[in-house]
Amino acid sequence: MPLEKVKSGGLAGVIAGRTSISDLDPEVDRLYYRGYDIHDLAGQAIFEETAYLLLKGELPGRRELESFSKVLVKGRRMPLDLARIMSAVKGRVHPMDFFRSSLSLLGALEGPEGDSSPEKLFLESASLIALAPLIVALAGRQLRGGKPVPPKTTLSHAANFLWMMTGNLPAPLETRAFDATLILYAEHGFNASTFAARVTASTLSDLYAAVTSAVGTLKGPLHGGANEKAMEMMLQIGKPEKAKAWVLEALGQKKKIMGFGHRVYRKKDSRHEVVKRWAGELARLKKNTKWFDMAQIIEDTMRTEKGLFPNLDFYASVLYDLLEIPIPLYTPIFAASRMSGWCAHVMEQLADNRLIRPDAEYIGPPPRAFVPLLRR
Repeated sequence: MPLEKVKSGGLAGVIAGRTSISDLDPEVDRLYYRGYDIHDLAGQAIFEETAYLLLKGELPGRRELESFSKVLVKGRRMPLDLARIMSAVKGRVHPMDFFRSSLSLLGALEGPEGDSSPEKLFLESASLIALAPLIVALAGRQLRGGKPVPPKTTLSHAANFLWMMTGNLPAPLETRAFDATLILYAEHGFNASTFAARVTASTLSDLYAAVTSAVGTLKGPLHGGANEKAMEMMLQIGKPEKAKAWVLEALGQKKKIMGFGHRVYRKKDSRHEVVKRWAGELARLKKNTKWFDMAQIIEDTMRTEKGLFPNLDFYASVLYDLLEIPIPLYTPIFAASRMSGWCAHVMEQLADNRLIRPDAEYIGPPPRAFVPLLRR
């Protein structure tokens, strides 16, 4: 008797592979990286530790962290050919397109030479993790019409990222809050962009092509971009006192409220609790609680009216605004952080590879006879 095939729109509920990188538990709405609760990582680790964990499978010791951090710092170097080519399009493309095209060019300019050993993939991954913030920051500086800000070798990954984007040395709380968002965005199972990266890798294409596929997938508004849309929504509302009425009217018109609900989580996205806490602390530090207060009103209204919860993107938009980051950079920051997760998945895919090639249910016309052109 033939095996019955599972049919599911959008592959919902279909097990498409195996991974040891992260686990989303929808029963308790928790997320784990290599067995570690995301709350512990975002509360006690730094991004460098988290990236190492994703790539290597274990948290680094002190010497391992120092060595890995040095590799990332050394990788803060924009290839001259890439810088020249990308300067030709400055101000003419969205930062996400800039980011995607930069990775593709990078693969052409500095791509691998047939070596796909674990050691080589690890070094290439570290290089991409280090370069991603430079590309995003360059796009941001071009967006603002400013000159590129050179990286500082004395700063952490998160602090240097903020420095290059804004041109200002971040306060400790700003760095810690931003670092937490990078950790929270770093990995999230077989999401659309990660799956795209694994599909590309499964053909034995190179790492650069795989992460370029991932960025192209993340660019779609059904996957990335919710953090940008959430802040654009709040700007449209304008004032906290208008928030509840605005949301009620939007719901009455069947409009989607950005930053709420999730494809996998059913009760809550626990990542939002972490970023909300950091956003609140940052708002109080800066004595600017306008957007945080508005976000709380929107959250309360959505819970009362629709029973929906905020996802990670909702309060991340508030936090990024407090850090004076331009809205078009929100999704590229997401991508720069997720680079660590994408690379980890490519490495895992290639370690035990099989071409990813699902079947499709045919719903077209039945077999029919061909009619020559003169008789049609």
